[in-house]
Amino acid sequence: MELFFVFLLGAIIGLAARYFLPRRHTHGSVLMPAVGAAVACALWVALTWLGLKWDAGVIWWITLIGTAVLVTIVDLAVGSVRDHADAEHLAALTKTGVPSRA
Repeated sequence: MELFFVFLLGAIIGLAARYFLPRRHTHGSVLMPAVGAAVACALWVALTWLGLKWDAGVIWWITLIGTAVLVTIVDLAVGSVRDHADAEHLAALTKTGVPSRA
């Protein structure tokens, strides 16, 4: 039952990241909630395998903070990569060139 709550909270963290972080126009509306849910479940399972008890507060804090950090990193990385890829694609279509990143 706790894994369901972890899944739900991870999806909520991902949904919050979608609307509070920039570049949300670069990815789909379900990507960040799905990433949040998957990361939260993976962290939870890993921590329980390491011996943390589900009723201890530390497993909840590590899972939720870790999920927020990883979702933020993924959101910003996806947005940056997508913006760069879109600029390159537009340049190829219009043949105006794109300044290279150094």
